[in-house]
Amino acid sequence: MATTADYRLGPNTFARGWHMVADASKLGSTPMPVRFFARDMVLYRGESGTPHLVDAYCPHMGAHLGRNETSYIVRDNERIEGESIRCPFHGWRFGPDGRCNQIPYSDQKPPAAAKIQTWPVVERAGIIWMWHDMEGNAPDHELPPFAQWDDPNWVRWAIDDLGELPQHPIEVVDNMTDFAHFVPIHGSRDIQYFYNEFDDHVQWQMFGAGHRTLVQEGEGLLELDTWYTGPAILQSSMRGTFPTHMLIAHTPVEDGKIHVWHALMVDMGRAATDEDVPMARAYQEASRVAFAQDFEIWTHKRACLSPMMVRGDGPTDKCRLWYKQFYNPIAQAPDFQKRVNGRHTVVDKRDPAKRVA
Repeated sequence: MATTADYRLGPNTFARGWHMVADASKLGSTPMPVRFFARDMVLYRGESGTPHLVDAYCPHMGAHLGRNETSYIVRDNERIEGESIRCPFHGWRFGPDGRCNQIPYSDQKPPAAAKIQTWPVVERAGIIWMWHDMEGNAPDHELPPFAQWDDPNWVRWAIDDLGELPQHPIEVVDNMTDFAHFVPIHGSRDIQYFYNEFDDHVQWQMFGAGHRTLVQEGEGLLELDTWYTGPAILQSSMRGTFPTHMLIAHTPVEDGKIHVWHALMVDMGRAATDEDVPMARAYQEASRVAFAQDFEIWTHKRACLSPMMVRGDGPTDKCRLWYKQFYNPIAQAPDFQKRVNGRHTVVDKRDPAKRVA
C-alpha cells in the first residue's frame, strides 16, 4: 500500500479539502462510528437534527463514544442530549464544540483538558461532508452547491456505497487526464475532443466521443463535462436523452486506502414524479457499471509512483502537480496553481467556430 510519502506529494499525510463521510439517510438518532484520515470518529445528530463529527474516544478513560449497546446510558436513550453526546462508560457529556459540559457524578467543574477534537461538517444533497485540514485552517473554498438536488425536475440520487479501495486517492484522480484509457476500458470510439483545464482548486475534463453501446453510430456524441472541486469531489454532467449529473466521492481511511461512493441524478425535463425513479435508478446503475470498469483496474493494480508517459497519454504530470497543492501548506497553493492553470488539449477535431473559448 503506497503512501503519500511514496508519491512525494508533500509534508501533509492527508489532503486539505471537503470530503464525504456518510450517506445522510443512514444517520439517524444512533451515533455512527466511522474511520477516516487514520482516526476513529463518531458522527451523530443532535436533537435539532444537526450532524456533528467528533473524535471517538473519551479523554476520561478512553471509552469509545459510539460503540456500545449494553450500557444503561444507551438503554435509557441518554447518549444524545440537546446537541451533546454522552460517554457510555461514566456519562461524561461533550458538546458540539468538543468540550466536556457535564460530569454527572461530580461537583467539580470539568477540566479544561476534558475535550475531544471536532471537525466542521455540512449536510447537503443527502450527504454529510467534512472539512479536513491538517493545518487546522478554515475552508479556503466552498462546498459545491449540488443545485440539482433541490430542482424539482431532477430525480435525486441514491448513494452507492462502493466500500474501500486499497489505493492512494491520487490513482483515482489520475483518471482526469488519462485520455488513452477511454477506448480500451470504456468502449469510446472516434474521440472528437479531450482537454483538461486547471483553475486553482478546480480541475476540468471536457470529453466528446462516440461509444460502442451508449451511442449508436451516426447518432452524435457522448459528451461529458467532468470536474474535481478540491481533491476528493468529482462531478460529471452528461448530455443525452436525459441529462444526468454524476458524483464520485472518495475519502482516505488510512494513508493509501480510500472509501468510495457513487451517485447519479437525472433531469426529466419536467417535474419529476415517483414513477420516474425506477428509470433514474437504471441510469444510475449503468453509470455505476461504467465506473466499475475503472474500479476493477484500481483494485488489482500496483501503485504507479512514476508514470511512464508517452505522447498521447494526456497531461498526467500537470494533474499530479495540481493535486500536490492539497498536501502542502495552504500558503503554497497559489504557487502550484500558477504552474498548471490553463487549458491543456490532447485532441480537438471540432470545427474551430464551435469550440468553447
